[in-house]
Amino acid sequence: MKFPKRLTTATVAAIVATALGATACSGGSSGSGSSLTVYNGQHEQTTNALVAAFEKESGIHVQVRNDDEDVLANQIITEGGASPADVIYTENSPALETLQSKHLLAVVAPATLAAVPSKYNSPQGDWVGVSARVSELVYNTDLLKPDQLPHSVMDLAGPQWKGKLALAQGETDFQPIVTSVVASYGVDATTKWLTAIKSNAADNIYPDNETLTDQVNKGHATIGIINAYYWYRERAQLGASGTHSAIATFSPGDAGYIVDVSGAAILASSSHKAAAQQFLAFLVGSQGQEIIAHGDSYEYPIGSGVTTAQPLTPLGSLQPAPLTIAQLGDGSTAIKLLQQAQLA
Repeated sequence: MKFPKRLTTATVAAIVATALGATACSGGSSGSGSSLTVYNGQHEQTTNALVAAFEKESGIHVQVRNDDEDVLANQIITEGGASPADVIYTENSPALETLQSKHLLAVVAPATLAAVPSKYNSPQGDWVGVSARVSELVYNTDLLKPDQLPHSVMDLAGPQWKGKLALAQGETDFQPIVTSVVASYGVDATTKWLTAIKSNAADNIYPDNETLTDQVNKGHATIGIINAYYWYRERAQLGASGTHSAIATFSPGDAGYIVDVSGAAILASSSHKAAAQQFLAFLVGSQGQEIIAHGDSYEYPIGSGVTTAQPLTPLGSLQPAPLTIAQLGDGSTAIKLLQQAQLA
């Protein structure tokens, strides 16, 4: 899901200016008169800042169509070779893996793939990783102490969390966690786990992670699972005095401790592949990655050696479940199980 539109024009301009200033000597490419259509499932603020900088640097006009990544992926499948999209940019990898499996993506330029560690890219080279986030617990600090937190995502099925657990299970961010639970415990155990957490969260099911984070902070729910950047954004909005929540990871390697990758791909049907390749190269190059590093999306840059300028736990210090992009797959098993549990 996309963030509410909280970035001001001045903030976007400042982020873009920082990124352009960092690489002002590199020179722009001649792309005047070219255009691209991007289907965007990433948060709108992140994409707006990246597109503004790319247009200024390249002279290429970018038209952005925003929606949830699963909606956009299904739209591309329906449109087939007639899709007007040139690029799809998503929050998570499963949507890209789905399109790849249907041979709807073009190969990304080797130099672009090389800007990002291979573990964050498509194993087939059909999409490139752009940024990363980590799943964590968010909990109300007036209602829970750190020593009361569960060590595993599986513990949230326990009766002690009845009426306390919050879920935004319709978010595409939740699907990789379900996939990870399946990989660690199997389908039967995952089905039982989903049934139990649905019961525990019956009074606290929310439409998106922003709402979940807000409701936990207000004490309307005690604990939930989110990607950590939602909490960082809320803390930045509310300040220390208005923040009554904190985040914590599960135990190292736990099935609920996931690094998700946001990525971008070029459609095989695109008639503007050269400009699309240029856009992807920009996203993972120093300019695009500096925008992510300094932006208030609180995601991790993963390309061109850029590290975050925000006060996040260093990416290299995280100890998530050892799932590869290929193991996260297209999310189809997770979606099926969520549907069976009436959580999707």
